[in-house]
Amino acid sequence: MHRIAEPQDGVGSGVCSPTAQTAGVLGTMCGGHVGSMRIAVLADIHGNMPALEAVLAEVEDSGVDRIVLLGDIAGGPMPAQTLDRLAGLGDKAIWVHGNGERELLAGLDGRVPAGPAGDTVAACVPLLDQRHRDLMTALPMTVSLPVDGLGPTLFCHATPRRDDELILVDSPISRWERVLEGIDEQIVVCGHTHMPFDRLVNQRRVVNPGSVGMAYGPAGAYWAVLGPTVELRRTTYDVHAAAERIIASGYPDAAGWASAYALRPYGDVAALEAFTAIIAAEPDAVRSDTGLTDDRPAELRGLG
Repeated sequence: MHRIAEPQDGVGSGVCSPTAQTAGVLGTMCGGHVGSMRIAVLADIHGNMPALEAVLAEVEDSGVDRIVLLGDIAGGPMPAQTLDRLAGLGDKAIWVHGNGERELLAGLDGRVPAGPAGDTVAACVPLLDQRHRDLMTALPMTVSLPVDGLGPTLFCHATPRRDDELILVDSPISRWERVLEGIDEQIVVCGHTHMPFDRLVNQRRVVNPGSVGMAYGPAGAYWAVLGPTVELRRTTYDVHAAAERIIASGYPDAAGWASAYALRPYGDVAALEAFTAIIAAEPDAVRSDTGLTDDRPAELRGLG
């Protein structure tokens, strides 16, 4: 098995640390009694309920066995509706926490983080209640699942060792090797940077499904299907109707959010440039060890 990462506040850290939502599914998997599956991967939904609804409509027709929710699920304009909809998936959904869940849990406990992340948390906390907190509590940071045609596959939000580490499609192999050190699985699926890719890293395959709710690139909702191949998918939806719903949600600066992330999303070049600059500015010790970053650049309005 892969190395279990260090626990973080309010969230779990290992494959066999499920919440009530994933207990039945992961309990069986951790016992080794589940065969290979086709899996839909939904990352970085960020409370964009219209985008999520469009993707789930296609997921229902895709014939997958499970849906992995790859973190940063609720931090955005419709957090309660998003969490409630996903809770309705029951045992079909496998939840993994991202930095967004950690930050929202801290905010619900009265510890709003500093910086742009704090703005999102402060906006979301009044819209959430105890049932939503329960959905986000004690989620695992990584999950390893058997995927049809691909074999054991590791799922994480950012990297296997941190929920907030930046790793890019064009990051050097030396950085990738540090990030994946100690990992046994030959397929790794990660999100966090909101841009889809499928690449090799020293004979290991790494897949990013992109972002359902806050894509950097052409407008749409991005996700993936694994098994027996890797399919990177883009679901188009009525972004103007989505913007109207987001604006009516009561979320602070909902019109600005809808403009930046639904109507006129940031491009991949701008995102890569911003994230590359953040990595370059890291202290050497951080860059070579944990890779901990502030991944919320002002020019991208701070959501990753």
